[in-house]
Amino acid sequence: MHFLVLASSFHATCKSQRRGGDILRQNSSVFSPGPFNRILMRVAVFSDIHGNSIALDAVLADITARGGADAYWVLGDLVAIGAEPVGTLERLAALPNPTFVQGNTERYLLTGERPYPSIQDARSQPDLLPRLVEVAHSFAWTLGALTSTGWRDWLAAVPIEQRTSLPDGTRVVLTHVAPGLNDGPGIHPGHSDEVLAGMLGDIEAELVCVGHTHWPLQRQVGTVRLINDGSVSNPWLPDLRASYVLIEADDSGYQVQLHRVDYDRIAAIEAVRRAHHPSGDFIISWLSGERAPWWNSKVWPAT
Repeated sequence: MHFLVLASSFHATCKSQRRGGDILRQNSSVFSPGPFNRILMRVAVFSDIHGNSIALDAVLADITARGGADAYWVLGDLVAIGAEPVGTLERLAALPNPTFVQGNTERYLLTGERPYPSIQDARSQPDLLPRLVEVAHSFAWTLGALTSTGWRDWLAAVPIEQRTSLPDGTRVVLTHVAPGLNDGPGIHPGHSDEVLAGMLGDIEAELVCVGHTHWPLQRQVGTVRLINDGSVSNPWLPDLRASYVLIEADDSGYQVQLHRVDYDRIAAIEAVRRAHHPSGDFIISWLSGERAPWWNSKVWPAT
């Protein structure tokens, strides 16, 4: 299926009666638009906040404006590569009924592992040395902020994957990248159904919620519905607004709404500058829409 069709299907399947919402109805394993009975449970799902408390505040305010949520599923990449890691965790920890999972950047913070480039990469390509140093300084900066304020141990207690269920019995897996994985390409529109089925394996669930790729989508792969909530801080062009998902569920099924929320990106950029973050230019390039999806850099222009 064509990439742009996949990317837009989440937005155009069926318009919600709620402001700005896109709605999908799930009954058993079949998605179809239709009336909803009574809401027993409302869950807000979001990820990839990356220490952007300004974007997070806008998302939380939007959730409140829509009637709030009974629970929050927060799917990793919470604080690294952002201006305000401590303030972000303070907000998240105060949420009612939250469920958290670690992302790959939490693993980098807690284990000492680092993303590309490695020391070996820099040895073979010396021009990568400045990037290697910047990455090391970036994660050290965030880890220092968390350790000095007592948040490192809290973050270390967060699991990589969680399981739960909806009122109709739908079994749910919550993870950052993909089930059983905490790094790699993740769930993105460039994957075929065959590739996604291989990533899911014999998972015992009907709904899998992920983040990581910063691109919201929904896909049905066999009996499993995949939902990617996008990113609070760093969505891709053409829509730089924060994204999150609301799930409304009762004992007969559930519906999924994708929401986009505008926020003051200029203020977020200024916060990065005031923080003197070691990766400030990199973070600002995200917030300014200067980056393109790694799975297809030609989908949208980089500027």
